[in-house]
Amino acid sequence: MKLFKSKLAFLSPIIVLVVVLVFGLTLIPSVQPTPKNLPIVFVNEDQGVDIPNQGKVNMGKTIADMIQKTSQSTSGEEPAVKFISVSSYQEAKKGLDHRDYYAALVIPKDFSSKQASLRGPKPISPEIEIVVNQGINTAGSTMAGTVLNGMVDQINTNVRTQLLKAFEVQGGTVTTKQAAALVSPITKKVINVNETGTNSMNGNAPVSLFQPLWMASIAGAVIIFLTLSKVRFATRKEKFSALIAQVLMGAVIALVAGFGLTWMADAIGVHISQFGDTALFLSLACYSFFLMISAVLSWTGIKGVPIFVIMLFFGAPLLAMAPEFMSPFYRDWINPWLPIRFLVEGLRDLFFFGKNFSWNHPTSVLTWIGVGSIVLIFASVVKFRSRQEEKSAAM
Repeated sequence: MKLFKSKLAFLSPIIVLVVVLVFGLTLIPSVQPTPKNLPIVFVNEDQGVDIPNQGKVNMGKTIADMIQKTSQSTSGEEPAVKFISVSSYQEAKKGLDHRDYYAALVIPKDFSSKQASLRGPKPISPEIEIVVNQGINTAGSTMAGTVLNGMVDQINTNVRTQLLKAFEVQGGTVTTKQAAALVSPITKKVINVNETGTNSMNGNAPVSLFQPLWMASIAGAVIIFLTLSKVRFATRKEKFSALIAQVLMGAVIALVAGFGLTWMADAIGVHISQFGDTALFLSLACYSFFLMISAVLSWTGIKGVPIFVIMLFFGAPLLAMAPEFMSPFYRDWINPWLPIRFLVEGLRDLFFFGKNFSWNHPTSVLTWIGVGSIVLIFASVVKFRSRQEEKSAAM
């Protein structure tokens, strides 16, 4: 049969194996991701209390020392969480709003005085605040909240043991109020900031919106490129004019994609608090991607398309992950160079952090990607050969 005489037919199993191996590598980031140095901010505002025969006691400092010991890895590996101490809740809140921390553990001013009251006739349970920064990343903030809840539970167990020993020394008499306080000597107050809400695809709306926008950018760039490739230009001036039209057409495509995707997301129930700002940002991102893809195609031809398809498959698993969950290779060498991550970061600011469409880090990066791409697109005119040059080369 002619099929078995074809070299391509014999190479097909090898090609399929290469495809499986290449795209199989995209699964690596999702296999048992474990956090390393997940940043959590710690605030100790405890003013302490004077106890007879003991002097000044500051239980907040005791907890801070315990946190420092538990966060240190004994195996030599990087710890799962990294506590950063700041002096005030205002400073911690600023870091949470700037996406520096996934959560905060706050010891209030009256913590020691209330804890000291647990041994008296009128016990008042002290309170620890756990502040979870939901909008920064669903997996990261959930993990941080779990760690802090477990830590407070452990503190509760230790305090309960100490109180029972103290009551035993006093003769074992415990009032009804003291017994009630022993159930949970320290109460937890969990506060969610920069909340993802109920209609945000479990906080993954920014990640979910990237794929249709990315595919729209590829489709638009390929269609315009193929259209231009069928046109014969007599001079470089004609070619340059066509490139200007390509850039302008990309802007129209981007606006249609940005506003269309925002309308569709809103129509299917995704909470879009700032329709105009979201649509403009998506349009900017789409235009930036369109220009970047067009710049590559202008130098490589249609052979450059697989680059962006591979970028889609390699980038998608990383976008939903916190950098602290990635392996060092993906965190240091893949994630920083993914242009699509700036789209997700910008959408997080708009969806969960109450920011407007403005000149911030994601916007500036996407803008400069677009500017650099425009330069490359126009520079590709040097490859163009006029009809006269083609005739001369043929002679």
